[in-house]
Amino acid sequence: MTCKRAKLSFQQRTDSRSNHHCCVPFCTASTKTNSYLSFHTFPKDSVLQKQWAVKIRRDHFIVTNTSRVCSRHFVTGDLIEPLTPAGHRRLQPGAVPVLFHWNNYNIPTPRLGLWERTERPPNTDLTVMQTDPDEDDPGSCHEHVYCTSTEPAALHLSLNENEELREEISKLRQQIEDLTVSSKFCLERFSASDEDIRFFTRFASHAHLMGFWKQIEPATINIIRVTRAQSFTKTDQVPHSASATVLQPIDEFFLFMNYLSLGLMQKDLAHRFRIHRSTVSHIVNTWANFLYTVLGAVNIWLDEDTVKAHLPEVFQDYADTQVILACTELRCQTPNSLHLQSEVFSTYKSHCTFKGLIGIAPHGAVTFVSSLYQGATSDKEILKQSGIVALLKPSMAIMVDKGFLVEDGVPGKVHIPTFLSKRTQLSKSEIKKTQSIARLRVHVECVIHRVKEHKIFSTVIPLSITGSINQLFAVACLLVNYQNGPLVKAWASDC
Repeated sequence: MTCKRAKLSFQQRTDSRSNHHCCVPFCTASTKTNSYLSFHTFPKDSVLQKQWAVKIRRDHFIVTNTSRVCSRHFVTGDLIEPLTPAGHRRLQPGAVPVLFHWNNYNIPTPRLGLWERTERPPNTDLTVMQTDPDEDDPGSCHEHVYCTSTEPAALHLSLNENEELREEISKLRQQIEDLTVSSKFCLERFSASDEDIRFFTRFASHAHLMGFWKQIEPATINIIRVTRAQSFTKTDQVPHSASATVLQPIDEFFLFMNYLSLGLMQKDLAHRFRIHRSTVSHIVNTWANFLYTVLGAVNIWLDEDTVKAHLPEVFQDYADTQVILACTELRCQTPNSLHLQSEVFSTYKSHCTFKGLIGIAPHGAVTFVSSLYQGATSDKEILKQSGIVALLKPSMAIMVDKGFLVEDGVPGKVHIPTFLSKRTQLSKSEIKKTQSIARLRVHVECVIHRVKEHKIFSTVIPLSITGSINQLFAVACLLVNYQNGPLVKAWASDC
């Protein structure tokens, strides 16, 4: 149906004091050139006002008090006659402009629905059927059948087809879920392979990893997210829920373990987990601080009775041993400053290093981890600054390598291999003692080996992460107590 607009007359107005223009595109009507048209302000109702703006095709149009739409864009039924006493023409409530240049000033024909637009063959209407086939008999009774019955066999076949379709849909959904998981780099993808879990996280199995996750998961709701702004401005810390990433917390932990275990570049991790590189940096710093806080809150130093209760049989000759100590060095990038180079240069490694002290109980548990110091710092100075001396008692002995000269720096006994001291050879008893201490002390080297299985420490550490290297080192050392089984039995060939 089309509705042609009434013929409009144009004449020069001489008595108008207003100067309004129609805001519809392609419309040049104004109060100065036409007295027949009326010019209407936009409705105050925001919904109706938006409809006007959409209809006149003026997106993001700012309506003002001077915005007008002339009467040529409204159908006749929307205009109220007669005029007001002031000579103004009014609009019906809810009127919307529909006549424009782009539709040739005709009312758009409403589009037919799907049912009306679908072509159907004749005599397909099954809702009205005659029960008596004799249509010529005027006395016959015609009935309308509104429900047709289905044959039992056909109904049974239909039910079977529906069941097959449901099974097919279920299989397709499962395939989509499997493809989604296999395309994502996340913990769930590798949960069925303990070998993959060992490779990516250094945990012995998926069960080990999930056991550790259950211990720390309750604390993740209060995790403090480290951002670049916080690292520079020391602003208020934000809990995890306030600025969570697109990854689930367990996948953030999996990303952190990938970074620690494989020593991957942040750009590589960003590609694997499909996130921005800066997000990887924030996740690594956040979880380094979080695990450093959570694991550091656990008291790993053991009292004498506990150590003796778990003392292995091979330590019976050194039953008073409380802790086995050893220093380890991590290679770092050479600083540009010559002064800094002299501070971190290690004559033992002939390279710039960070140096830390690790202590284990005789049965293999890590019971002490120091901060990292410059490579030029001596073992004796690290022992003094680390704070372990305050934990030792006169009845507690320590076991160290022969290069660890700290006899006068601890309150108790020191089990250390015998020196030649300008002699040509050691006595038989001294050789036996040296060999037995070496066999027992090797376990601390095994622990250090486990720490350095985290590949981030087996390469040259860039100076860009020196702000978090203490946390990363401490977390790697503390994780050794959770990642593997007993020290001597598990992976003995690796030691």
